[in-house]
Amino acid sequence: MCIAQGMTLLDVTIVNTALPSIQRELHMTPGRLEWVISAYALSLAAFIPLGGALGDRYGRKRLFLVGMAVFALGSVACALSTRDVALIAARALQGVGGAVMSALTLSILAETYPPARRAGAIGIWAAIAGLGFGLGPVVGGLLLAVSSWSSVFWVNVPVAAVGIVVAVHAVDESRDTAERHLDVTGVVGLALGLLGITFGLIESSTHPWGSRLVAGPLVAGLALVVGFALWERRTPTPMLPTHLLRARSFVSGCGVYLLAYLALTGVMFYVTLLFQDVEGWSPLRTGISWLSMNIPFLITAQNAGRLSRRFPPAVVVAGGCLVGACSVATLASLSADTPFVVAFVGYVLLGVGWGALVPGTINVAMRDVPEGTSGGASGIVNAARQVGTSVGLAVLGAIGVNAATTTWARRTAGLSGAAGRAQAVAGGQVRAVTGALGPAVHAAATDAFLAGYHLALFTAAACTTAAAVVAAVGLRHLPRVSAPSPPSPAESRLPSPATEPEGGAVPAVD
Repeated sequence: MCIAQGMTLLDVTIVNTALPSIQRELHMTPGRLEWVISAYALSLAAFIPLGGALGDRYGRKRLFLVGMAVFALGSVACALSTRDVALIAARALQGVGGAVMSALTLSILAETYPPARRAGAIGIWAAIAGLGFGLGPVVGGLLLAVSSWSSVFWVNVPVAAVGIVVAVHAVDESRDTAERHLDVTGVVGLALGLLGITFGLIESSTHPWGSRLVAGPLVAGLALVVGFALWERRTPTPMLPTHLLRARSFVSGCGVYLLAYLALTGVMFYVTLLFQDVEGWSPLRTGISWLSMNIPFLITAQNAGRLSRRFPPAVVVAGGCLVGACSVATLASLSADTPFVVAFVGYVLLGVGWGALVPGTINVAMRDVPEGTSGGASGIVNAARQVGTSVGLAVLGAIGVNAATTTWARRTAGLSGAAGRAQAVAGGQVRAVTGALGPAVHAAATDAFLAGYHLALFTAAACTTAAAVVAAVGLRHLPRVSAPSPPSPAESRLPSPATEPEGGAVPAVD
């Protein structure tokens, strides 16, 4: 489980570091570049609930191995892509495999370890996953310094091979003994609805809101999501079990997760473009700078168990969201000549904020889940985060692109050839635009990109603040996490949880 989670989080941060290189070599518009992230996140959102349900029904180990194999095949397809459409399709395939793995890692740990040892196991899992998240930018920077962007996908293949071998020998099979029919209609309806909404929002960056490519998918997607909600209330075997929807902690946790990752995805996308495309940083320098965010995240997450025992869940999660909102607002204030110390402060606050809110949110979301349905519940929690990632990037991307292109059109009115460079400006390709139109447009191109950057990230800060409100209201009056009871004589012969990291630390599941 540690290998799988570390690989998926390594993949997320590596790909973010490689975005400018992919953009240049495949000549991708900002909308297509967003799809490199959104196709993966959308597949995760659509298939995580199904992966969890299939694991509960047919065997968690079996489905986990299938997911890891599909993830490796998707990584190979990404590395071999020579066109933007092929890369987007391969990322979607990669997301299908990642969905099954993500849905079952927590479930397998929960089913394998008794409560007295589970916190220690999750602590180790969190440490390895956090290490993968932190090493991603550095590894990506090193690979991009000596090779092409495809290397960031090839690195997944040997890791997946080791993970498959270890899982075959180390993981015991488990499944839900109560037979449940699969809600295929609900899964398909939700997946198509999210696809329509995301497609329409991303296409709004290059087409008018009233066009068929924008209005059509948006209306159809919203209708399918509403239809999904109505269907879930009538079907005898809903994808979202009714007892989970009645659990305030579970629903609130999903809402916080969705809003928090809506904001985080936009931050990582835009900050990468700012430093590499506008500031001219190398991928390695960008990756190393992210350590100022990843190290505080890892330290805070590893101490989440102490926080959960000392403070109520509403305080931990809402406090993390507020610190996160301050960090996003700090990063939103950056411009082309801002000293890095400002970004450093924003990174540190971001690591602390998400290091508190992520494990705190997962703990309260999973606390009321009955035994036997852990796969489905874990899948729904992670699907909420992926919905935030895919739809959120589409929303923030549309806001940023529209603001950038509007500012560019105003600043370059009457300039020949400027209109055709609007998408490049919105994607942060200031140097390329300057080379094509002359140095006189450099300031206008920079200001236009920053107009979109600022509006998108201040919107992300507002979403993180909204997550704090959801946590404060939805998680109030929940009791603190109790300290585990002393082990029995039989358990005392096992490795002591005291020698393992503090429990409760569950980082992002990608």
